[in-house]
Amino acid sequence: MDPNAFLLIGRVLNYAGLVLAFVLILPLLTLVLPGLVAGLSKGLARLIDKAMSGALAVAIFATVFLVFAQLIGVVTSYSLGLNWTWLSELVIYAFATMFMFGSAVALRNSAHVRVDIFRPQFGETGRNWIELAGIYLFLFPIMIRILQTGEQGLTRSWMLFEGSRESDGLPILFLFKTLLPVFAVLMITQGLSEALKAALRITGHLEPETNQHPEGAGHGA
Repeated sequence: MDPNAFLLIGRVLNYAGLVLAFVLILPLLTLVLPGLVAGLSKGLARLIDKAMSGALAVAIFATVFLVFAQLIGVVTSYSLGLNWTWLSELVIYAFATMFMFGSAVALRNSAHVRVDIFRPQFGETGRNWIELAGIYLFLFPIMIRILQTGEQGLTRSWMLFEGSRESDGLPILFLFKTLLPVFAVLMITQGLSEALKAALRITGHLEPETNQHPEGAGHGA
C-alpha cells in the first residue's frame, strides 16, 4: 500500500482529534452553564457508558480465548514437548486485549484502585470535585501524551505490516501495537463520561452515586 495513504490517515486523525478535543470542555461548560448543556451532558454520558459494553464484550472474549490458549500451551508443552512461538504470542496478545479494553470498563464501574488519602474525608460534593480535577490533571494529559508519542512508530508499523521477529511467530505485530492508542482513546472517552457525571452531580442535575465504596476501600476512577 502507498505509504502516503497512511500519512494521510494520520493527518486526518490528527485533525479529528483536534475537533473532538473541544468535546472535553463539555464538563467544564456543564459547571458554568448547567441549565444550557445539562441535557446534552446527560445524554452523552449515558451513550458512552452504554457503548462501553462493546469494549466489555471484547475483553470477555479475549479472557476466554486467553484461558483456552494458555491451557493448550501448557498441555502441549508438558505432555507432548511441543512449543510454538505463535501460540505464546497469542497468549500475550489476548492478555493485552483483555487489559486494554477492560480498563475503560473498569473506570466506568469504579473498579480502578485509588491511592489517595484525602478523598474519603470529603463529602459528596468534594469527592466529585476531586474526581473532576483528577480526570483533567492526570487522566486526559497522560492518555493524550500516549497518543502523541506513539503516532510515528505506529504509522511505520502499519506501513510495513510489521510481523513477529520470530520465524514461526504471528504476522500481526502491527495490530498488537494498535492496542495502545485504542486503550488511550477508550480511557479518554470513558473519562469524559465520568467528568460529565461529576459535573452534573456538582450542579445538582444528577443524583448522587448510590454505589459508593466503603470509606478507605480504595476503589474508584
